[in-house]
Amino acid sequence: MADYLHHLRKRHGKRTAADQRVAVIGLGRFGSSLANELMRRGWDVLGIDTDARLVQKYSDGLTHAVVADSSDPDVLHQLGVHEFPSAVVGIGSDIESSILVSSNLLEAGVPNIWAKAISRQHGKILERLGVPHVVLPEHEMGERVAHLVTGRMLDFIQFDDDYALVKTVAPRVATGQPLGRSRVRSEYGVTVVGIKRPGEDFTYATADTVVEHGDIIVVTGRTGAVETFTELP
Repeated sequence: MADYLHHLRKRHGKRTAADQRVAVIGLGRFGSSLANELMRRGWDVLGIDTDARLVQKYSDGLTHAVVADSSDPDVLHQLGVHEFPSAVVGIGSDIESSILVSSNLLEAGVPNIWAKAISRQHGKILERLGVPHVVLPEHEMGERVAHLVTGRMLDFIQFDDDYALVKTVAPRVATGQPLGRSRVRSEYGVTVVGIKRPGEDFTYATADTVVEHGDIIVVTGRTGAVETFTELP
């Protein structure tokens, strides 16, 4: 941890683009898959685990990897996690540690917290603590959650190897004119298949549908194209 703290001091005050930093606490199967996906998407990932073997295994693939006990709030503060905009608690079967770490993150004021729950009862406890995003891994894979953590996506489902269905806030390029005349399909390679306006139900989108600012849309396309489209302003 000393090496990481030395590096942190050198970088004091710096931020990545759009502050794309996330702490992933617990580098088991779920946490490591999520961390690797976030790295693939260009995020700055701090991986933390008490198991030195896991930290060593993933250290070369992450921005930083540290052996540390995140159930100690002083340790989290030393690592600067309180300055991160997002954190993921991927701790496995140790429910007590999961609850302690989540509580520490909430107390530290980390705005976006995602926590893995191993049962619905565990999930309810985390929700009562105030954790905003509780994940049941049997339903939520690490790669999928990574897409949700990174920004505008409200839901992400991948089909086969390279095709995705995504729910997102409509970017400007999709608004203000009928979809049939927009550049969404020709320029960005995605298709808008559904739309939801505030206070209304989802409806199918057609070539004549005009998407407005603030609408939620469902789009399909190749995963890379969908990722690029949902990151547009």
